[in-house]
Amino acid sequence: MSMFGSPSRRRILQLLALFGLGGKELARTAAALAESEARASDAWPKMQYRTLGKTGFEGSRLVFGCGAALMFWGKDDLLNAAYDHGVNVFDVGTSDYYRNAESNLAAFAKKHRDDIFLISKGLVGLDVQPDQTLSADERKQCAAAWSKALDQSLVDLETDHLDAYYIMAGNNVSLVRSDEMYEAFSRAKKAGKVDHWGVSTHQNAANVLGAAAETGRFSLAQIAITPVGWYDWNAKGVQEGSASMTAIRPTLDKAREAGIGLVGMKAARHLAGRWMGFGPDRPSAFDAAYSEAYKSAPLSPFQRSYAYVLAHGLDAVNADSQSMEHLKENFIAAATSQEYFPKA
Repeated sequence: MSMFGSPSRRRILQLLALFGLGGKELARTAAALAESEARASDAWPKMQYRTLGKTGFEGSRLVFGCGAALMFWGKDDLLNAAYDHGVNVFDVGTSDYYRNAESNLAAFAKKHRDDIFLISKGLVGLDVQPDQTLSADERKQCAAAWSKALDQSLVDLETDHLDAYYIMAGNNVSLVRSDEMYEAFSRAKKAGKVDHWGVSTHQNAANVLGAAAETGRFSLAQIAITPVGWYDWNAKGVQEGSASMTAIRPTLDKAREAGIGLVGMKAARHLAGRWMGFGPDRPSAFDAAYSEAYKSAPLSPFQRSYAYVLAHGLDAVNADSQSMEHLKENFIAAATSQEYFPKA
């Protein structure tokens, strides 16, 4: 995908012929131009970076989402390509959900451990609902399950230390505010198992993010968000009644002011309904949020959604990459978002 227009090889050769260059010289020039175009098409833009909240880490704006990508088999070719081009944040999750993803990431993570920010996440063991008020006993159970998940993640990743560990599917305000959960994290941090605490949620994100900011305890939040508002995992689409991303910007800014690095996820999931098995594809679902100029940018609908959320309040976007083509598409969107929104 070319980000900028360029004269065609045919037109250049026509001009050279007009200047009297022909025969073998013209053939050699054609070959050189073909090679140059091939190199240009393979070029990756320079990755951009943001400080991830109070972690202080200068993280790539693309987070390599390893959970779904690695749950069945390793993909070191993709991991290495991402790393070689500047991706330095890798996010995975517990084997209780993502099967072998942590184990399949282990060798790569060990090789580059001093140069990457390694994140995983653990479940709390209970089926917690967004509007539920947890009892003291339930909070203790959640804290114990989360601590156990952290220990297992360390085993599966073949490491003794993680840069951050999230509460996975942390959709509940009383869970986020829980002293029992925070004490479990504090013990793990004191033991050298993890440096930073985070929360990841597909539901009730506005309330969860607000609560996390108020506690002052969290360094990271991974939230399901789209250009037109919050994404809801249960509905497999944009949350009913959600305000647009520009309207919820104050919520995002408040969290960032509290030292929380914001990572978006599911920014483009709603577009691929058929592939995910929940309805037709919706390539124009977010077009109402875009200007006419932005809609004409040389980006796919997926890239457009990633670049947009990065320019409207997020530090990074977590994207699952199942192939080299997919990785590069995601990479370009994250690396070039500022070109379309230079003042954002």
